Amino acid sequence: MAGRQYCLITPCRDEASYGRRTLESVLRQSIPPALWIIVDDGSKDATPRILAEYAARVPFIRVLTRADRGDRKLGGGVIDAFYTGYDTIDPADFTYVCKLDLDLDLPPRYFETLIERMEAEPRIGTCSGKPYFPAPGNDGPVQFPLTDTSRFISEKIGDENSVGMTKFFRTACFRQIGGFTRELMWDGIDGHRCRQLGWIAVSWDEPDLRFIHLRPMGTSHKNWWTGRQRHGFGQYFMGTSPWYMLASAAYRMTRPPRVVGGLAMLYGYFKSMVQRNPCYGDAEFRRFLRRYQWACLFRGKASATARLNERQRQSWDPPRSPIAI
Repeated sequence: MAGRQYCLITPCRDEASYGRRTLESVLRQSIPPALWIIVDDGSKDATPRILAEYAARVPFIRVLTRADRGDRKLGGGVIDAFYTGYDTIDPADFTYVCKLDLDLDLPPRYFETLIERMEAEPRIGTCSGKPYFPAPGNDGPVQFPLTDTSRFISEKIGDENSVGMTKFFRTACFRQIGGFTRELMWDGIDGHRCRQLGWIAVSWDEPDLRFIHLRPMGTSHKNWWTGRQRHGFGQYFMGTSPWYMLASAAYRMTRPPRVVGGLAMLYGYFKSMVQRNPCYGDAEFRRFLRRYQWACLFRGKASATARLNERQRQSWDPPRSPIAI
């Protein structure tokens, strides 16, 4: 187990409907976490009672409680809760650190498989599997590994980043990129930061790494429209170009909720542009991002990402001091 120590940090709020399933799936892991910090961000349902129950009998679970802010606060609020847990540890004690949501069902070798991939390729800074959610009417039990996906719907996350609900990081990389930005699109900025510094960000759609997202992406706050519109706000903040945003929204129109999901993204993006909302403050990062996005449009994302990862190899310097964000 030497060198395989990992810490899970879970911000959560009102997850009584899904929490037990996530808790049990982590307890079934072939390599359990050395520490799991669960930050209850002001839950009003039965979440605190469920967490207390598990913490009383599982030695590696530690529960922290934040005051109720009155509503679920996404983006910066989620990351504030994450750092409530992260700031209580010495990152040097762990080879890996993971931001994990409490609405997931994970296959039993999930973390072991990610660790094996990172041990095989030292440049992988962050990685994950792929999220699926049950198709309508499919409420039955899930059989892992998820080889038959006919009863599930893929959230169609690109291969060039780890997914936000299971951000598994090599601790050295996480510290070097400066951690998470406390704004919307924190889960996109981190992957581009990785590539900028020569690390690889990646996710794999393979049976041993497919997991169930019990609450589909973009529905955790109010409804689909609000969630997709928020994604558009975040893309504008990150620095995404209008042309890339149009292409991204057109693709999202082919995924549930069809058409309206992509329209909501465009509405959020162009509303931010008209209102001249602030953007991510690092101009060099925004230039790096837009060069990559143009390459994706002309070469395809897989080819553009492979070329960029190879070109950025010379920038990879694990002992480099962390950047300020």
